Parts: sequence; structure tokens; C-alpha cells
Amino acid sequence: MEWASESGAVRRHRIGGERRDGPAAAQQPEREALAPEPLADACGGGARTRKRSGEGSGGGARRGTGTGLSEARAALGLALYLLALRALVQLSLRQLVLRGAAVGHQGEFDAHQARDYLEHITSIGPRTTGSPENEILTVHYLLEQIKLIEAQSNSLHKISVDVQRPTGSFSIDFLGGFTSYYDNITNVVVKLEPRDGAQHAVLANCHFDSVANSPGASDDAVSCSVMLEVLRVLSTSSEALHHAVIFLFNGAEENVLQASHGFITQHPWASSVRAFINLEAAGVGGKELVFQTGPENPWLVQAYVSAAKHPFASVVAQEVFQSGIIPSDTDFRIYRDFGNIPGIDLAFIENGYIYHTKYDTADRILTDSIQRAGDNILAVLKYLATSDMLASSSKYQHGNMVFFDVLGLFVIAYPSRVGSIINYMVVMAVVLYLGRKLLHPKYKTATYTKDFFCGLGITLISWFTSLVTVLIIAVFISLIGQSLSWYNHFYVSVCLYGTAAVAKIIFIHTLAKRFYYVNASGQYLGEVFFDVSLFVHCGFLTALTYRGLCSAFISAVWVAFPLLTKLCVQKDLKQHGAGGKYIAFYLLGMFIPYLYALYLIWAVFEMFTPILGRSGSEIPPDVVLASILAGCTIILSSYFINFIYLAKSTKRTMLSLTLVCTVTFLLVCSGTFFPYSSNSASPKPKRVFLQHTTRTFHDLDGNVAKRDSGVWINGFDYTGMSHITPHIPEINDTVRADCEENAPLCGFPWYLPVHFLIRKNWYLPAPEVSPREPAHFRLVSKEQTPWDSIKLTFEATGPSHMSFYVRTHKGATLSQWSLGNGTPVTSKGGDYFVFYSHGLQASTWRFWIEVQVLEEQPEGMVTVAIAAHYFSGEDKRSSQLDALREKFPDWTFPSAWVCTYNLFVF
Repeated sequence: MEWASESGAVRRHRIGGERRDGPAAAQQPEREALAPEPLADACGGGARTRKRSGEGSGGGARRGTGTGLSEARAALGLALYLLALRALVQLSLRQLVLRGAAVGHQGEFDAHQARDYLEHITSIGPRTTGSPENEILTVHYLLEQIKLIEAQSNSLHKISVDVQRPTGSFSIDFLGGFTSYYDNITNVVVKLEPRDGAQHAVLANCHFDSVANSPGASDDAVSCSVMLEVLRVLSTSSEALHHAVIFLFNGAEENVLQASHGFITQHPWASSVRAFINLEAAGVGGKELVFQTGPENPWLVQAYVSAAKHPFASVVAQEVFQSGIIPSDTDFRIYRDFGNIPGIDLAFIENGYIYHTKYDTADRILTDSIQRAGDNILAVLKYLATSDMLASSSKYQHGNMVFFDVLGLFVIAYPSRVGSIINYMVVMAVVLYLGRKLLHPKYKTATYTKDFFCGLGITLISWFTSLVTVLIIAVFISLIGQSLSWYNHFYVSVCLYGTAAVAKIIFIHTLAKRFYYVNASGQYLGEVFFDVSLFVHCGFLTALTYRGLCSAFISAVWVAFPLLTKLCVQKDLKQHGAGGKYIAFYLLGMFIPYLYALYLIWAVFEMFTPILGRSGSEIPPDVVLASILAGCTIILSSYFINFIYLAKSTKRTMLSLTLVCTVTFLLVCSGTFFPYSSNSASPKPKRVFLQHTTRTFHDLDGNVAKRDSGVWINGFDYTGMSHITPHIPEINDTVRADCEENAPLCGFPWYLPVHFLIRKNWYLPAPEVSPREPAHFRLVSKEQTPWDSIKLTFEATGPSHMSFYVRTHKGATLSQWSLGNGTPVTSKGGDYFVFYSHGLQASTWRFWIEVQVLEEQPEGMVTVAIAAHYFSGEDKRSSQLDALREKFPDWTFPSAWVCTYNLFVF
């Protein structure tokens, strides 16, 4: 139903023309089909006088074709189309390896042998650095298997083995910035080379240590198992290698990349490394994603493209990861920054809910996942070890690569400079297409320019109000305490935020169609809003290309294919209207951009959804997820907005979406959905850290000013302890931890400097802890330097993991220290954080700091504190800690240990 505002004479003329039959009626001028007449006023102009006219009985409704798009047909077609594309994506993701491939044959990777390695490593238990499980049992097992492999090796090859125990220090800007110190940690290094030796090498890296209280099957025992099997296959091969392959099994990655730093800066074999492959995990099983390459060195991407049997790679993942959005890092960073070596970073990304938990067990990793990873790593390493480029890799260090896989079947890769040329060619095609309409006199007569820019404004308003709407819902959900209700039921977030976003977009455009574009035909408006979406995507393409982002290829796909589709279906639309044939051809033309968009969207949610359940208490996960869903909705709906104007009505669609959103909203508000699951098949646990600690605060004279003890509790999600309190009533707001304002990092024993992410803590009173091997910390000397600063030298002994904190007082600055590169690095908040770890045996940790005092203060010049964390042995447990941990429901993962904290003022 439409409103008319033209004069009676014009209406009589148009109605008379519409009643004409025969060939003459079919040959109406093109202007009449596309743009029957100019609108009565400009966008935002004065009020109009409208008169109701029946649908299909003259007026604009019948101009061009005389029919409108069926709402039911369009809605059903779009729904089935998107579901079919989602099914294709899911099928691609489930197809881990190509059936019929040779598995277990001579010279081929055998996943069953790798699984045997994996089960033996994980059976040792959690393997924290410094524990006997990590430093003795795992190392012994690795050496034993390497010895067996060496006995089976072909005489063409030579195998050398070295156990490195480095000591060193470095600073890193990860987690806001801190300094790391390690002593006597363990690396098992194996070099496979031709019998006559090799000058150059490619490095394969994994880590066999795990976080506390986790078996670490995916992170990263499975990678070490894959590397053992790759070593076996390569060593028994009758094909000679041109270069060496170094296999580094490092034992201190979870200590924030310490072991890789020890290798690349101190091991004699490191100087021969020209490229590396790093095997990591951000999830459990599935496909391993190439999410970082380079820097530059496009030949490495080409090596992966040429060799990998089951490719899964995306430059989008690379640019997202390197942007810092994901709070994680890998050994890739160490080899890049400290070794200046290019490489490839791979990681399992599926099912990140159980990453770093007790559920990360070997039985949850599919054998097919191991097979595909092994096939890929073996093929790429063999390719690199026989490549002429490896020896002179520095010659090929130029530019970046655009690379992406197509449903895991093959990888498309080309230099970024070629990508820029392609992108700008696509932009020029759009400029010619839109310029013809905006500048051609025929379209000026039809006020196309005015309608186009008004349509652009309406579209931007619809997207903005859609985003605002879902953010309002997300904030409300967070305020009423129902955040993360979708964590165990992802479809809930789609029904809540996705449908709200779609409904708002349809609502805004329906209003525009109903009250503004009252006299224009549906075909004309459909073309205008298609052009608007094309223009917006072209704008993004231009901006991304100008900034040099390789991810701009996505925008190029979202411009080129829709433009081609539009040119192909335009004639059919004019002749036959928006019928079933038009929809079919239109959706077929959109197949590639929409399929790839859903492919990427899956990866986004596969990685980000689990992270939102462990991202701390300061970032509202519903707001983040709602924003992502709104963005995905805007992208996916962009080329379907024109259907709103082609359709006769959108009332039923909007009503259905609103109903789904409202029902879901009410169910969420009522607490129907529980965010966590203890289902052993697919658990999604809530993570909680429990530290039974005794804190001792000393004054300037060295006397004990305060001493307390309790279980310090940190929930790693936005809901804090709200889900725990009903099960453990004593953990409530009455025991919320108070920040010690004069102490660094609020006076608590932070294991890593994540205090800015987790500000909600609980401190439940408990008896003092008394480790059998207590930590000792003392000031060795205090001396005045010739440059008028105070040098404080300390000694510390204690468990394998300790944290050292420094805060300077007013009038004092920390000028230098013996850690890292000598320049103190502050963490977020202005305090200094030092992470320390050691292997089984370590000497006394001796270090100094230098404080520049500008003016004397009665309260001293600096406050230091040291926390000792007991992650292994009997000292990690206490009866009170065990009793409290037993009270936690089975859908939680309480990681518990004992620690002590001592603060001093100097």
C-alpha cells in the first residue's frame, strides 16, 4: 500500500498510461521503469500531502512490472540460502583430512603413533616448569623416544641431541608490559641433518610444559607428539635433506615464552636457523590455523601453499591477532623480535572453552586432527629443508602476502602489491558504474543523486540504531546480572542480539519506504539501495587498501561479485520483476561473498566466544558479543536491504523477528539459561583461581606492620562469584578484597600482571600457610652511586615461580636495574612487575635496582614485594584449600595453589 502526493492531472496521466495494453505498454521508457518521477521534496524537506492509493491498482506499485516481491518467498529463500551456506561451512570444517589419503604407509605420517606419544606425555600429569613431572619425567620420556628414533634412522641422516638449561632475562610489552627472568629451565633440542652436515636450518617448535592443574593435551603436548612422529618419518626417509631440521621441545613456554628466548639467544644451533614453524593451541583439536607468517618473507607463505596437504590459513587471522585484540602471545614473537627470523605460526582453535583447564585431555583430540596437523607439518618441513630459498632467505624478504584458504581445499596467495592493484581496479569499476548514474542526465531527471544520498543516510541510520539497540539490550542484561547467559547456548545470543539487529534494520527501512519513498517503484528503490550498499563496501575497500591491510581482499570480494551479479540480473529484473527466477540468480551471484563471510564469521566466534568467558571482570562480554553480532548482521544484510523495497510488505517478517527477540529476552532475564556446563562431552567450565596465601607487610624499620592470611579468589569472567555464592555462601560481597593503596598491585600476589583486567577479588579468611621450603628475600646491600642514585641489591630463593613488584614513592624514580636490557619497564598502573621462574635446581636469584631520589620522603623511597607460588609438590596444597575446592560445583574449574607474599619499604 502506498501514498500518492502528485497532482490529479499527473495521476490521471499515469493511470491512463498504466491501462495501456500490448507491445506499446511493454516498451515504456527506461526512466519510467527505474525512476518514474522525482520525489516531491529533498531528503529532510518539508511535509508532504499524501493520498492513499490501493496496491496494484495504479500508482507507483504497478510501474515497471506491476508486481512486488512476495514477503514469504523472499524470507524463506533468504533463510534457506543462509542455512545452506552454513551447512557447507560446517561440512568443510568437519572434513579434517581427505579420505583415501595414504595413512600409516612407509614415509607417511602415522597419527596412531603420534597419539601414543600424546597419551604417554599427558599421563605424566600437569607439567609446570620446575616440577619433577616437567623437568625429569617428560624430559626422560622425550629423550627415550628420540633415542629409539635415532636407532631406526636412515644412514643418510645424522641426529644430534642436546639438553639445554639456559638462564636469562628480557622485557616484553605483553599484558601491559613486564620483565621476565628465568634460571636453569629446560630445552630438549634435536638436529636432523645430512650426514655431511648443513649450514642452514629450519626450526620446528613446540612446548611440553603446561599451566598448573591442566594435563595440557592440546597446549601443547599434541604438537610435541606430532613433532616426534615427523622426526621419525624424516629420519627414516631415503630422501636426502639439503638443510638441517631443528626440533625444539621447549619446557617453559607457559612461563610467558621463556624457553624459546633461552634457545634463540643462547643456543649455538640458533645461528643457523633461517625460518621456523611454531605449533601452538588456542583450542582443543579441530583444524590448525595458520594465523601468523613473516614478518614479510612471502616465500614462506608460498612454501605452505605449495606443500600443505590440508591448508587452513588466513591473513585476516594474522592481522586480527597482531592487532592485540586477542590477549595471547606465542613463541613466534620471540623468534621474530629476538632472533629476527621469519616463520609460520599455527594453532588449533576449536573448542577453546576447555583450553588451559583440567578438561584438556588426550581423548578430546580427534585422531584426524592429529593426522591433518602431521601431514601439513611434515610436508612443509620437508619442502623447506629441500628449498633453495632457505639458504638465502634474506634475499626474499620483501612485502607481505594476501593469503586465504577456500573451504580448506586450497590456498589463494598473491603479493600485497598485486592485491592493491586488484582492489583499486575494483574501486574504479564501481566509480564508473555509480558515476554513470550520478552524472548521466537521464538519472539527474529522476533525482537519482538525491535519492542515493538520502538512501545512504537512511542505511547508515539503520545500522547505527541497530548497533545502539543491541548495545542497550546488552548493557541491561549485564546490569541485571544475566551476563554470559549464552555461553553454554550460543544460539541464545543469535536469537537475542542477532534478531534485534535485523528487526531494527528492517524497521527503519520500512518506515522510509512507507513515509518517505512514497511514489517510487520498488524496482527503482531496490536498485538505489543496492547501489548504496555497494558504495559503502567500496568505501571500506578503499580505506583498508589505503592503510595497507591485506584483509582488504574481503571487501574486494564483497564489491566485485555483487557488482557482477547486479549487471547480470538487471535486465531480467526490468523485464520480469522480482520473482523466483530473479531471487535465484541474485542469490547465486552472491554465493561466493556470503559463503566466505560465513566461513570467517565461524572462525571469529570459534575464537572469541570462549575468550569472553575468561576475559576478566572489567570487559562486559555481552557488550562485546552484541557488537560483533551487530557487525556481522550489518555485513550479511547489506545486499539484502533492497529486498525490503522490492517486497510488498515486511510486517510478518518484522513481527516474527521481534517475537523471537522478545521471548529470548524474557527467558534470559528470568535466568532460564545457565552459562556453564559440566557435560563431560563438551564442558564449558567457569574458571576460578584459588590462592591460599599469607601476607606480611613490613614498615620502613623492617618491623611487621600487618600480617593476615586467607584464600584469595579470582573469577576470570564478568559475573565474578555470583554463580558460586549459592553453592559456597561464605564467598560473598562481605569478603571482597580491599586494595592496599600503598602497595604495588594492591598488595596481592598476582601471578601475572592482569590486575587491570580482574578488579573483583575475594579474600576469604583462612589459617596461615607454612610451606616446607619457604621463600627467603633479603636486602644484600644499599649503596650510593657516583651519579647520586641509590643501588639496592637483593637476594631471593624460593619455589619455581615467584613474582617481584616495585613501586617508587613520590620524588623517586627507578632509573635502571640488572634485569632485561637494563631499562625498567612499567606495567599498567605504573608499578613494575618481574616474573621469575627456575628449573629443578637453581642458584640464588641475585639482582639490583637503582633508584634516583629527587627529594627525601619520610615514608621511604621505594616499596618492593615478592610473592612465592607453589605449583607442584606437597607445598602446593593445604587442608583448608582442599576443603574449599571440594565445595565448588562440578561445572567450575578451580585451579588452586599455595603462595606467600612479603612487602618491604626502603
